Amino acid sequence: MPINVCIAGTTGWTGSVVARHLLQSDEFEVVGALARREAGRDLGEVLGLAPTGLSIVSTFDEVLASGAKPDVLIDYTKPDSVKARTVEALENGVRVVVGTSGLTADYAEIEELAVARGLGVIAAGNFSITATLAKHFALIAAKYVPTWELLDYASASKIDAPSGTVQELAEALGQVADSQIAVPIDQTHGSKQARGATIGGTQVHSLRLPGIVIAFEALFGLPDERLTIHHDAGAGAEPYAVGTLVAAKKVMEITGLIRGLDQLLFPDAGA
Repeated sequence: MPINVCIAGTTGWTGSVVARHLLQSDEFEVVGALARREAGRDLGEVLGLAPTGLSIVSTFDEVLASGAKPDVLIDYTKPDSVKARTVEALENGVRVVVGTSGLTADYAEIEELAVARGLGVIAAGNFSITATLAKHFALIAAKYVPTWELLDYASASKIDAPSGTVQELAEALGQVADSQIAVPIDQTHGSKQARGATIGGTQVHSLRLPGIVIAFEALFGLPDERLTIHHDAGAGAEPYAVGTLVAAKKVMEITGLIRGLDQLLFPDAGA
């Protein structure tokens, strides 16, 4: 039987690509689609495909009220709305895949609710396979090199800082160790903010400029040598669709919260 899916943010940059992949897959049945601006229109027509007979709606409540029974909610929306929708889905027995960035401490509450309801949530700052590999390699490097910092690049219009990808990476690195800093941040002369934000024991520096799509670097340093792990994203959202569909299948098998696609691809790697 196919997995019934509702996708929130279905007309967005990433959500629209994920929606096309879902519609073209025999493993999924799209039973709900959320997008405020296109509410009332046929999902297929909005995506430039043949009509599907499924109308886009504004809220998850409307999907449930229609009689649809999604197994999984995939969310690619905005940081200010994703938590409430995730909680609503779990309270209604629906598992969740979160591709929206911007959540931080909220994950503790989401995990508690998921466990209580016997449901799964998979959240990732980046569902790209190559970005996941970059994170995996960085976590390996942190076991052998004691000093590192992160650079976070994104377009001028990105409202969350750091990106979900780098937030997730910084927190994961913190589970390995805190980066060793020669001069403590509070002893920095001049503007301490110039040393970036401390997240999970890692200094993170976010750049927001026109002309950038999204990228990140993990820089590791030892005397007389340096390792740089750099990931660049292109202008299209295709790389995120494959990982999202992997998560939408795997979330049916888990209870609780998994953060990071690497935890699915490398479950035995550990931190």
